Order: sequence, then structure tokens, then C-alpha cells
Amino acid sequence: MAYRIAIVGLGKIATDQHLPCIAKNRKFKLVATVSRNATHPDVSHFTSLAELIQSKTPVDAVALCTPPSVRLQMALQALDAGFHVLIEKPPTPTIGELFAMQAYAKKKKRVLYATWHSRMNEAVEEAKRRLKGKHVTLLKITWREDVRHWHPGQEWIWEPGGFGVFDPGINALSILTHIMPREIFVDQATIEVPANKATPIAAQIKFKHGDGQAADLSADFDWRQTGTQTWQIEMTTSDGMKLNLLKGGTVLEINGKVVLEAPMEEYELIYKHFAKLLKAGKSDVDAAPLQLVCDCFMLGKPTLVEKFE
Repeated sequence: MAYRIAIVGLGKIATDQHLPCIAKNRKFKLVATVSRNATHPDVSHFTSLAELIQSKTPVDAVALCTPPSVRLQMALQALDAGFHVLIEKPPTPTIGELFAMQAYAKKKKRVLYATWHSRMNEAVEEAKRRLKGKHVTLLKITWREDVRHWHPGQEWIWEPGGFGVFDPGINALSILTHIMPREIFVDQATIEVPANKATPIAAQIKFKHGDGQAADLSADFDWRQTGTQTWQIEMTTSDGMKLNLLKGGTVLEINGKVVLEAPMEEYELIYKHFAKLLKAGKSDVDAAPLQLVCDCFMLGKPTLVEKFE
């Protein structure tokens, strides 16, 4: 029997990824959509989650694809209605909201899955295996993309709680926190904020090991890159291994040689994993990437840059 799922928020990511991946996964059946602005021709449509709940449409789970700032209230509504909940990344604007959501899902005995799509790659898993037990002495993350291409007309990303360049940057951090053999922390950061925006367009971050062992660990996020996009994580370990994750985590190089190149199937794997979680009745919530972002805002030095139109 397929799990009956509703999508809440029909923006770019829901249209490009969630809808097609649900359509080709036999473990799920799309039964409804919720959006104030868009509709889907083949299923029941509602303008609010409350309207969906009041309709008594049979639903097992909802995928929340709205901006992060409104997700806590929606998740609590959905959990009260007896729905399991999948949430897009970034999960919530604050750590406190994510922990509250997690605790409420546990109380309601429902599955909560906070997705990190960039982790869902074979090359990422292989990188984690190769790094196990090693000490990382050099880390260089370069995550540069074109905001106009990926977020056309989406003003919410420039408002408080919208994350700015950390919306894509958290993808890199989700990979990093998954593959690092031990926890790292933010040491310092510079955050570049356009004069007419509330969230950053670029950030440069320095990390540290908790025990103070010497290492050069950094990240460079920028939303102003046009042309070819750059999503790369370079690492060197104390025993001399050089590891590169390229193309957003789909290609793994070890010592300059490609050892694994996998197709981009991030959202297909998200729904495969969600089906397993639903069957097992288990949640999957990792706050580590969000914690690093929050720490960047806490420790970062803001720098005003030119307006971005």
C-alpha cells in the first residue's frame, strides 16, 4: 500500500524535485497540494494546511516545502492531525524551533524527517567511509552559485530567517557534518550583507577542531557567481590522503583520481529513505548543519557591501 502524501508549498523545489520523485516512487501517492498561489491539475488542492485538515482528505504524510520561517506552526498542525512530516532544508530558522518540532513529533508518535538532500549521494557515503578514523588537517569548501538562477523572484530568502547565502551553503555543511570523522566548530566568520538586504550574499568561515589541534579549515560561500557553478569540498588528512568532493557531492576524487561518480538522484533517495522511516516508525533529525549556520551568525563579523538588485 502506498503512503498518501500531500505537498505543502508549490514553489520551485517542489515542482522541480518533489512532484516528479513522488510520481515515480510506488511507495507514495500524491493525494493533495497546498499553496496560496499555485495548483496541481491532478489532485485536490487547498489554499492552507488548515483547509486540507478540515477537508478530511485521507493523508498519511505531508512534505513541507514552504520557506523555513513558517514551518514550525505547520509541522505542529500536521502532527496534531496525525500526519507524518518531511521538511525541506534548511529545516527551521532557529535551532530552538527544530528541537521543539522534534520533541512534538516524538510526543505524537509520528515520523519527522528533516532532509539534507546533498548528503544523498553515493560519493558522499564513500567519502565518509574513507575518512573514518583519520585526522583532517586541511579543509577548503568552495560553494559559489548564482542566486538569480536558483531563486528567481524569491524575496523571502533576503528577509530575516531566510538564510541568504547560507541557504545553499548549508548544503555544503550538511555534507561536511556527515563525513567529518569528528565534530568541528566555527572559529570566526565574515558575513557580507548587501546594503538593501537583511541576509548575507557571501560568507567566509574559519573552523576549528574542538581539541585545538592545528588545522586549516575554511569555507567560502558566494551567491554572485555566474556561468559554471562551483560546489566543491577539498580535504587533506594527516596521513597524506587528498580527498575532493566535486559537483555538489556526486564525484569523489582520492589523490587526484576519480574513484566514484554517481548520477544525481538526491530526491529519489530522500523519498526512498522516507519510506523506510515510515515503515520503521523512526524519525531522522540531524541539527548539526543548522547549528553551524547559527554559530556563523553568532560569531560572524557583518560587512556591508553594495546593493543587490
